Amino acid sequence: MTLFDLTDKVAIITGSSRGIGKAIAQRMAEHGAKVVISSRKAGPCEEVAAEINTRHGEGTAIAVPANIASKEDLQRLVDETRKAFGKVDICVCNAASNPYYGPLAGIADDQFRKILDNNIISNHWLIGMVAPEMRERKDGSIIIVSSIGGLRGNAIIGAYNISKAADFQLARNLAHEFGPDNVRVNCIAPGLVKTDFAKALWDNPETLERSTRGVPLRRIGEPDELAGAAVYLASKAGSFMTGQALVVDGGATI
Repeated sequence: MTLFDLTDKVAIITGSSRGIGKAIAQRMAEHGAKVVISSRKAGPCEEVAAEINTRHGEGTAIAVPANIASKEDLQRLVDETRKAFGKVDICVCNAASNPYYGPLAGIADDQFRKILDNNIISNHWLIGMVAPEMRERKDGSIIIVSSIGGLRGNAIIGAYNISKAADFQLARNLAHEFGPDNVRVNCIAPGLVKTDFAKALWDNPETLERSTRGVPLRRIGEPDELAGAAVYLASKAGSFMTGQALVVDGGATI
């Protein structure tokens, strides 16, 4: 067994039909985990699950579409996971929303609430559904995909950054609560990554140049470059890490 082996582990990954979530699911499956692909639309989830099953064997992945804004959907996600695989060992809260770009003075109340609900409250809901069995088993890993936006100010995506800063604190608080039962809670804080979610920040060449000018690696990241961090946090390799934010940003914050 290697430090990064996830054999016999079961992982739920939200927002895993594309981008960072998909990359995490693919790499966790590669390291032996059973993975649950989830996002709002069934079709893309089923496509990713089929791709993983073709590569790693039938039954490695299942698709369970769910809207993170719905507590009922999230409970069904957990129930279907247990029905298929019997347990949940790893929970990756990756799905998020950002319906507003601009100064905080211009954000509508419903936009702000959607950001806070989908990026903080939904994580709290899902974690609350999977944590009891992890604590009973004295083993589990919860990973919240936050952002370096939660580490610094921004005049354009301030509301999103507020939600991501809150995710760091959520992980710290839960690390204290769950730590005595050997359940670890950590965040990954990506820099700018080439995903559809962040397309507004990299699709324009001028915007991309501004975004990467001060980054030591002089480029943005690819989704697969975040996946290894999740495998580390989920595996024995990360067994003494909890309550932390693992920054993967090409050096943008140094």
